[in-house]
Amino acid sequence: MSHLIAFSGKGGVGKTTLAALTVRALVEAGKTPVLAIDADPNSCLDTSLGVEVTSTIGRARETVREDADEAKISKQELLRLKIAEGLAEAKGFDLIAMGRPEGAGCYCYANNVLKEAIRELSGQYPYVVLDNEAGLENISRRIMQALDVLILVSDAGGAGLRTLKRLYDLAKEMGVKYNKLVLAINRTRDNSLPGAVGEVREYTNAGGVIALPYDGEIAKCAEENLDVWKIADQNRVYRAVKQLTVSQ
Repeated sequence: MSHLIAFSGKGGVGKTTLAALTVRALVEAGKTPVLAIDADPNSCLDTSLGVEVTSTIGRARETVREDADEAKISKQELLRLKIAEGLAEAKGFDLIAMGRPEGAGCYCYANNVLKEAIRELSGQYPYVVLDNEAGLENISRRIMQALDVLILVSDAGGAGLRTLKRLYDLAKEMGVKYNKLVLAINRTRDNSLPGAVGEVREYTNAGGVIALPYDGEIAKCAEENLDVWKIADQNRVYRAVKQLTVSQ
């Protein structure tokens, strides 16, 4: 059974970088192959991991709607084929992007087929890392089964910490299931947690809190669209992510 790790947080807090660093940590720890799923419509996990996605699941689903009548195979098999074609393969990990739903109309049947295809695909990997959109919709729709670890990412500001509470409430409202909740407070000063984190941890009943300091190398990597494999092994943020990852 796959070990599922999902990241969520509002835009700009660094969750995609942390998700990419987690993939790198798993690969370097020999926990391969890893499946990385980019479930954020902005789709930039591929850049962070140094691979290129040529097709998204959203587009694959729309293609199935367009080509199903002419295809000589079932919709299920056609969608599986299209998903496989969009899989970006790399050493130690593969990446697939959800993309945006395309076209109009009811997607109920296509969504059900999609869930089955994703579950089947993810079951082939010992570890799955999901870079989710802030709204948690892809998790709540049961596209993924119950998570082993849900990591909510925030910056150290008061507004960011309040967002963690809202994300927790949203996850609870949507019935998102997970075994462990971790709060990742990114870009902290002097690697110390702000005082309000204690209240947030109590509110969310989080099983762990990790402080990640602001780091110039990480910032440069994001600004210049460099992949995380170029970050030094001894980088303090990467070391913290690695310690968190291998302990799960």
